[in-house]
Amino acid sequence: MSTPQLVVHRDKELMAQAAAARLITRIVDAQTARGSASVVLTGGRNGNGLLAALGSAPARDAIDWSRLDLWWGDERYLPEGDPERNVTQAREALLDGVPLDPARVHAMPASDGPYGADVDAAAAAYAEELAAAVRPGDHGGVPTFDVLMLGVGPDTHVASLFPELPAVRETELTVVGVRGAPKPPPVRISLTLPAIRAAKEVWLLAAGEDKAKAAAIALSGAGEVQAPAAGAYGRSRTLWLLDSAAASELPRSLYPPASA
Repeated sequence: MSTPQLVVHRDKELMAQAAAARLITRIVDAQTARGSASVVLTGGRNGNGLLAALGSAPARDAIDWSRLDLWWGDERYLPEGDPERNVTQAREALLDGVPLDPARVHAMPASDGPYGADVDAAAAAYAEELAAAVRPGDHGGVPTFDVLMLGVGPDTHVASLFPELPAVRETELTVVGVRGAPKPPPVRISLTLPAIRAAKEVWLLAAGEDKAKAAAIALSGAGEVQAPAAGAYGRSRTLWLLDSAAASELPRSLYPPASA
């Protein structure tokens, strides 16, 4: 378990640009070290804002896009191409504009796919896809992601792990179907906390006043069942990337004066 580190930016635009630059560096470093990189994307306004900023970053061409594996932390169980699906939004924000290898873009199944309404079967299939990508030295039945990004909800949820619901209590499975999510749509697929914790680095993104209380709760020692964001951490690094509004309820002792 890594101790959370905080970086607080002036506003959400600067946060997105800085996070995109940071992500480019991590991907290039991983590709230099072993030839490829593995990243888990998140949806929502902050995740999509980061992708859009990455797309317009001058250094984006430093990435060898053909040697990048992309996964998702969660997905809304909706038909392929639905505008509410995270993968649809990611394609619009960035993915359709860069030369990715389609075989290395690992979207979660859609509700009009081979599993139909059976979200548990769809989740199991994604778990099998993750397991097939495991290499020697990886942990917990999933690849050791270089960076796994998560948005933080106002209720402290991450991925589709909501407070007190069964998915946040899962300790064995790497991917689960979620029913009855308090945020629509109610049916989703999500990585579990054990899968999240297999990542080298976990980045939690929070911007806006509506995220301030969630950040304060998650960083105050709350339990992961009550505050799932508190249970999201990486093997070597856990990084909270916030704007000043989202950090407004945190004590200044938690983040350095150098934060910009």
